[in-house]
Amino acid sequence: MTAIVSTRTPAHRRLQAERLVGPHALREAQALRYRVFSQEFAARLKGEEFGLDMDDYDPHCEHIGVRDLDSGALVATTRLLDHVAARGLGSFYSEQEFSLHGLAHLDGPILEIGRTCVDPDYRNGATIAVLWGELAEALNRGGYRYLMGCASIPMQDGGIQAQAIMQRLRERYLCTEHVRAEPKNPLPPLDLPGNLISEMPPLLKAYMRLGAKICGEPCWDPDFQVADVFILLKRDELCPRYARHFKAAV
Repeated sequence: MTAIVSTRTPAHRRLQAERLVGPHALREAQALRYRVFSQEFAARLKGEEFGLDMDDYDPHCEHIGVRDLDSGALVATTRLLDHVAARGLGSFYSEQEFSLHGLAHLDGPILEIGRTCVDPDYRNGATIAVLWGELAEALNRGGYRYLMGCASIPMQDGGIQAQAIMQRLRERYLCTEHVRAEPKNPLPPLDLPGNLISEMPPLLKAYMRLGAKICGEPCWDPDFQVADVFILLKRDELCPRYARHFKAAV
C-alpha cells in the first residue's frame, strides 16, 4: 500500500490516495462499489450475496482509492487495466459494450479506467483531485499515452437525462478521429425538445474537464441501469487547467 497524496477538504477531512494491494484492500473496493452501485442504480451485481461488486476483470486490474485518515474508511476507488493485461484476457472491459473501431491502431500504450465510484458524502472536487493524483502516478509508471473507459449516466427516468446530456456532449465533446465506439446495445430513440438541459454526473463532468472526448453514442447497460459513454483521453491533450494533477504525465 503506497501513500501518494494527502489533502484537507473544506470540512477538514484528511484524505490520502493509495494503491489497493492484496485481497483485503480489494474487498474494501468491491464493498464500496457495491454500496454505491446498488443504492444509486439498483444494479444487479455479481457478488451481491456477499455485499460485493466483483467480476472476472478485478484480479487482473490495479486498484487505487482514497481513504479518510480519520475514520479509516475507503471513500473512493477505481480500477485500471492496461493493454498487456487486456491482451491476456482477450479484451478490455469496454469491449463488452462497444465495438471499438481503430483501437488497435492507437500509437501508444493504453490504460483503461473503470468501476470508478465515490461515497456520496465525499463527492466533491477535493476527493476527485486526490484520486486523480494517484491516477497520474499510474500513468507515469506505465508511460501510458491514452486513458480510456466508460462513464455512466443514470437511466431510471427512462433515458431523458441521458438523451439531454448526449445532446450537449455531441456538440462539445464528440471526437471519432482516433477511435469510433459503436454501442452493442444502443439507447432507444426519444423524441425530446432540442433545448432540454440536464446536469452531467460528477464523474462524467470530471473526465470532460480533464480533456477527454466521447467517441460515439452511448450503450444501454441493463445490469447497472445506466447509459455508458465511451471516453478517450490522449495524455498530451490534457486540459492545462487540470494537468497539475498529472505532474510529469504531461
